[in-house]
Amino acid sequence: MKDFKKYYHIPASPEMVYTALTNPVTLELWTGEPAEMTEEPGSDFSLFDGSINGRNLSFEPGKKIVQQWYFGNAEPPSIVTILLHPEGGNTSVELSHTNIPDTEYESISTGWTKYFFQPLMAFYK
Repeated sequence: MKDFKKYYHIPASPEMVYTALTNPVTLELWTGEPAEMTEEPGSDFSLFDGSINGRNLSFEPGKKIVQQWYFGNAEPPSIVTILLHPEGGNTSVELSHTNIPDTEYESISTGWTKYFFQPLMAFYK
């Protein structure tokens, strides 16, 4: 199991970034793919037309999202924590993804930037 941590700078307020990460309509706008998401702790979610699946663990609107991502029966669970820090009128996103299976690490670490945060940054430019 491996961990991944990285910071991203998004040209939007933390509240706008939070909405882009939790509202299924907004998720579909910037990803171009179907998304199932609610802000209810304990609810399941699906992103990128089912390519990413997991469970929402907790939310702090405009500040924090914690999720469990599914990788088969991998133990311990893979946990994603997204912290949103105000930076002027923009947002510094602190991403921490723990317990990534070794076989998935390369695609996950590359995917966070290429398929997740680069499109989100472009959405707000």
